[in-house]
Amino acid sequence: MSVPLATKREQTITTAMNTYGKRLFSFIRSRVPSNADAEDILQDVWFQFSKVLQLETVEQVSGWLFRVARNKVTDRYRKNQPDLLDDLQETGEEGLFIKEILLADPLSPGDEELKELFWQALFDALDELPEAQRQAFVWNELEDQTFQEMANRSGESIKTWISRKRYAVLHLRKKLQSLYEEFMSD
Repeated sequence: MSVPLATKREQTITTAMNTYGKRLFSFIRSRVPSNADAEDILQDVWFQFSKVLQLETVEQVSGWLFRVARNKVTDRYRKNQPDLLDDLQETGEEGLFIKEILLADPLSPGDEELKELFWQALFDALDELPEAQRQAFVWNELEDQTFQEMANRSGESIKTWISRKRYAVLHLRKKLQSLYEEFMSD
């Protein structure tokens, strides 16, 4: 007695999910900034796998799944614009940007103190970054170099510099968030 085609297909998909699900999630998660992004990409991978017309033609299921996952991660980065220092803001009624604090002319001694505090916190957080990420942030945000200029200067791809800058901004956002919240509570 042969197993109906739909049932065999469902069994193949279920087996693949059980066998590769955790490893695939870990693979994706190590390449994206959040669990939510990893879950979205993983869902896309499973959806694409379920849409393969003849699953039996996929010789190396694990290789296929990881290749699709890598492509989905790459696609996600291509869609996202590079993060900017302005993204460090907390959305609120005041509409205050950390960049405005850092670059503003102080109106009072308190403003000068706040500005110095932010600059110090920024440089402390930058010092915690790997050199390449720190360089990406400094060159782009503080020295106003474009990603193309950075790529030309270093011989590395624009995507590499965008990725480094993104990781730097995520780190800085986390480090400066408490200072920003403390300032906004005053």
